[in-house]
Amino acid sequence: MQSTVVPESERIITPAPKKRGRNETFEHLLGRLSHQSVAKHFDAYADIPWDDPAYRIDVEDPRWERTTDDPLGATEWYRTQPQAVRARIGLHSACAHMWIGVEFESVLKRGLLEFASTLRYDDPALRYCYHEVIEEAQHSLMFREFVIRSGLPVGGLDGTARAGARRVVKFGRDFPELFFMFVLGGEEPIDSVQREVLKSHKAELHPLIKRLMQIHVTEEARHLCFAREYLKRRVPSLGRAKMLQLGLLTPVILGQMARLMMKPPTRLLRHYDVPDDVIDEAYRDNPMHSAKTLESISKVRELCEELGVINRHAVHLWKRFGIWPEGRQLGVGAG
Repeated sequence: MQSTVVPESERIITPAPKKRGRNETFEHLLGRLSHQSVAKHFDAYADIPWDDPAYRIDVEDPRWERTTDDPLGATEWYRTQPQAVRARIGLHSACAHMWIGVEFESVLKRGLLEFASTLRYDDPALRYCYHEVIEEAQHSLMFREFVIRSGLPVGGLDGTARAGARRVVKFGRDFPELFFMFVLGGEEPIDSVQREVLKSHKAELHPLIKRLMQIHVTEEARHLCFAREYLKRRVPSLGRAKMLQLGLLTPVILGQMARLMMKPPTRLLRHYDVPDDVIDEAYRDNPMHSAKTLESISKVRELCEELGVINRHAVHLWKRFGIWPEGRQLGVGAG
């Protein structure tokens, strides 16, 4: 990252309270997050050496191959493919997920602006939201550049998903608590995956995707923090009707987002003629994949239990969408 000249007004922020966490005021939290966005931010082009030969994308580079701890990479079908095909599938999957990220961040940015339009001009949350929109735009630029340089085709959302996305954008203004559940549903799974990859595959990672992940997880930490703390402060004051809506719609959104983020698009699997039984082995009937999906949204699920969003009547929806651990009992906060 290039050195950043921090404005004098940003070099000294209000002293933090003696205790952090729930004892920290929301206003002070917003000040810290906004300060971090000034002091530690990234540019999609200035902070990534796209033209460095070491960062060049070669579709047959073995570093793109899926490892045996990946659901598809663990199948015999994948392991018996020619090396060039294994590499191309791995790279193409990364591109497909990046483009899903671009589509998700488009909804997120528009929803954040809808949410920001409900705030007073002097509300510190308004400034923070603008910082987050800027950071998400930079993420979309770097994902787009990666896809372009790969030379591989990617598809966007279908008509049904686009219609759903438009409804989510409106939640930013009309039902922000549900909108920020959507935010967590999209950001938590990919953040979980990227942190695990960075931790366990340091030596084998292509330097370009490693750099993109490092930037993404650094800034997403702020976005996740804001969404969680906003929900902690707002959900307890919701009325009965809104709470019921939140309880019923949250598992639908989280279930759909988890599948979208944790499994390659069907069109990509069809493009490489992956047999149905291999898809079943890798994703539909794979306990390892189910466990990873559950783990990817575990923090959101725990937050929902803490806030009473999950009640005895809604648990069946969580089970239906495959995002409720078998044998798990409702927490103390659940109704």
